[in-house]
Amino acid sequence: MFLPVELLIHFLWLIGGFVLLYFGAEWLVKGASEIALRLGISPLVVGLTVVAFGTSMPELLVCLKANSPEVIAIPAGWLGFHIDAGTTSPDMALGNIVGSNIFNIALILGVAAVIRPVIVHMQLIRRELPILVGSSIVFLVMMSDKQLSSWEGYVLASGILVYIAANVLLSRKAKYAKQFEEFEQEEIEQAKKGSSRLIVDVALILLGIVALVFGADWLVVHGEQIAMIFGVPDVIISLTLFALGTSLPELATAVVAALKRQGDIITGNAIGSCIFNILAVIGITAAVKPVCGKAIAWLDLGVMMGLTIIIVPLMWSSMKLNRKEGIGLICVAFAYATLVVVVQR
Repeated sequence: MFLPVELLIHFLWLIGGFVLLYFGAEWLVKGASEIALRLGISPLVVGLTVVAFGTSMPELLVCLKANSPEVIAIPAGWLGFHIDAGTTSPDMALGNIVGSNIFNIALILGVAAVIRPVIVHMQLIRRELPILVGSSIVFLVMMSDKQLSSWEGYVLASGILVYIAANVLLSRKAKYAKQFEEFEQEEIEQAKKGSSRLIVDVALILLGIVALVFGADWLVVHGEQIAMIFGVPDVIISLTLFALGTSLPELATAVVAALKRQGDIITGNAIGSCIFNILAVIGITAAVKPVCGKAIAWLDLGVMMGLTIIIVPLMWSSMKLNRKEGIGLICVAFAYATLVVVVQR
């Protein structure tokens, strides 16, 4: 039985999306790790800043388009959903952030740990995880009235600037050898030679980010079309493909980094993306235009906060995430997704 031409075309776009995701993640991880070596900045810090910001670009664009379509001009259908000009969807913006943080912790870290146990450095335990927990609590307090004002957005957005500056300064003061223990000595020596390749590494990062954003877009848009052809309800499409689509860059980056044994990039990307989502993405979105999300469920906020707290003892207990813990996290992600679909909020 031959597939209809329309369905076949959507499948080809879907394959193209997977290809872009793979190469985008490959370029981003390669460029980020080599920049870390060249500039003497910890790979963890690069994961927490450059990689985290790059993989959070879909969330930022989605939130701005959802909450302020008149401010940012993204073509209709770009990044997997359709919003007419002048029509706002602040609930989608808030749901995007909450859902992305849930999937970053449960799915991204879980999948990476199943591929290969993820080593956790003490810096993440002592500094980044408390920052994530603290920023999540601040976000919940601000959300007590189910809305974020512009001044609250400015407070969150300014927090990310302080966070990035502090990470880079503290990393430069750390001991070089200890920062790069995941890399082979040959890689370190090669990276030290000739800083002229720095522009190549920056280009790799930019190409990787662009490929990840477009790859995720193609997967979501054409996955939605395939689902509609087979009669899948709109509510299931929006609550699954949309949430997964904006998390695909983080997932692809985590898988490639796990295969390359670069645990710092994995943990930095996942935890850093969660911090960026709360401070930068929703902060910038609210600063541009206040966000009012009356329909956001406390269940979602509770799951996000619960996972944020639970991941601390999981990482602290043995300073790594093993395969059993990874499977457990993946089960939580699928249980949450199933619950969302069943209740059809």
